[in-house]
Amino acid sequence: MVIIYTDMNVYDMEEKEMDIIRALDKENMKQDLPNLKVGDLVRVAIKVKEGARERLQIFEGFLIGIHGTGIRRAIIVRRLSSGIGVERVFPIHSPKIDNIEIVRRGKVRRAKLYYLRDRVGKAARVKEDVKAKK
Repeated sequence: MVIIYTDMNVYDMEEKEMDIIRALDKENMKQDLPNLKVGDLVRVAIKVKEGARERLQIFEGFLIGIHGTGIRRAIIVRRLSSGIGVERVFPIHSPKIDNIEIVRRGKVRRAKLYYLRDRVGKAARVKEDVKAKK
């Protein structure tokens, strides 16, 4: 099968496709997100559907990682529930996420806080950054 492009080359076609994808991504991104940083104590409100009705479920924990860019950006939130560590990955631009609220700013010196997985009790705390503004 031979494809003949008359007025534009393959690179122009790819650029136009990428522009369409970027436009769709920008259209679906949330604009009202707070400035999230690793180490923050966050409260994420998730829309949960139970039968015919929908309710909000709150997941509060420390932000231990941020990855991705644009519409694919996601955060990893960790909390202790009955002495057991629970982590969830939230795509922040997902329609299932109602809002994200910063409860407390953390003072950390790392990009990822995966070392908290091995710690329990007081050792798993993150210092509060009193200089940072909410």
